[in-house]
Amino acid sequence: MNTRLEALPHRHVLTLPTLPAAVRTARQTAEQALNEWGISARHPTIGPALLILSELVTNSVRHAAGLSPQMTVIFAAGGDCLAFAVHDRHPCQPPLYGSVTGTGTGGLATVMELTLGLGGTAIVRADADGRGKSIWITLPL
Repeated sequence: MNTRLEALPHRHVLTLPTLPAAVRTARQTAEQALNEWGISARHPTIGPALLILSELVTNSVRHAAGLSPQMTVIFAAGGDCLAFAVHDRHPCQPPLYGSVTGTGTGGLATVMELTLGLGGTAIVRADADGRGKSIWITLPL
């Protein structure tokens, strides 16, 4: 899967307060966007993708709220690819592949297990000022 994110025809950006209610809102918004884009909720990637998204938003709520009163969730899709990111202004860049090496636990271990199991990729992109980051997940459809 070598899809350039800029080339994906569908995109939706959502800014939310870094509060527990953001998890539900992000998931519902993703479900609505996917439906509008003609991606069936029955597609075998969608259930795990929504769980991954929920875990990433939960992590921002749990770990970044003190430094980042808002988070941004980005959804993008094309015919063969689904991508999404959660951005906050906390500087910590978690080691995503810790679950692969046996050092990961909790939500990120779940995120990585599902992502890799679906043949997807995960990356952390630091903000230019080093005071925030986005975690991008790309999954094949």
